[in-house]
Amino acid sequence: MPNLETRLGSLTLATPFLAASGTFGYGSEYAPIVNLSKVGAVVTKSLSPLPREGNPTPRIWETDAGMLNAIGLENCGLQSFIDHRVPELAQLPTQVLVNVVGHSADEYAEVVRRLDGVDAVDGFEINISCPNVAHGCRFSTDAADCTRLFKLLRPLTKKLLMAKLSPNVTSIAEIAKAAVGAGADALSLINTLLGMAVDVKSRRPRIANVTGGLSGPAVRPVAVRCVYDAVRACPGVPVVGIGGIRSLQDALEFFIVGAKAVQIGTTNYSDPDLLNRLPGELEAWLRAEKLESLDPVIGSLKI
Repeated sequence: MPNLETRLGSLTLATPFLAASGTFGYGSEYAPIVNLSKVGAVVTKSLSPLPREGNPTPRIWETDAGMLNAIGLENCGLQSFIDHRVPELAQLPTQVLVNVVGHSADEYAEVVRRLDGVDAVDGFEINISCPNVAHGCRFSTDAADCTRLFKLLRPLTKKLLMAKLSPNVTSIAEIAKAAVGAGADALSLINTLLGMAVDVKSRRPRIANVTGGLSGPAVRPVAVRCVYDAVRACPGVPVVGIGGIRSLQDALEFFIVGAKAVQIGTTNYSDPDLLNRLPGELEAWLRAEKLESLDPVIGSLKI
């Protein structure tokens, strides 16, 4: 039977399929319908030191090929997370990565510092790329700011530090190199593209925030290109691809350009069974290709 394990830094994941932040709650919510032992890792909702109410509604709009959202990083806050969510996370049969956000570098540092000693937390996805809050992309659009943030975070933990990057930049390779150079163990990309929709009758934005993050199938070609650029910029660094994956074929595109794993996000809303199917489908595909693991596929793009 083919080996589906993959590695992100010091972590060994059972499969290369992760549940993306913001689409899977804190993980336990999907346990009744998803076999989490076949999910490589659950990436929690974004977490900040203090609770956030998020943006005013309406804050989601379905598009022709995905959706716009401007949730605004609504979350329960660090103390509530420790008190109420950590006991649930400790019971999950998979790795847990906490998606971390903050208004400042010190706020990111507070979350990482306090969760470093929590056994249920296996690593951190440092979200420097949310386009739906003020200053949400500050650390992902300026290489110097990105470097400063990861130099602050790296000494605070030996656990996985993964930088979540934005496509809303001139050169994603530049930011990728800055994050890795300052201590990031891995990269995940992409976060959403900034978009907008208008109600023609009322002539008002469909989302109260005016703009929102576009996700889903429409962004996949952009995401594949960004992963390709990041892999070339940071050889040997694990890259996790995110963006519009609805099938094994979609995931294979990311693997072929160099991703070690992928995250399933928006599709969780329309097809929550996908994470159950993907491991078996990958096993069958590898057997058909007479491969013992995914390793020969990763980075096998022919140009």
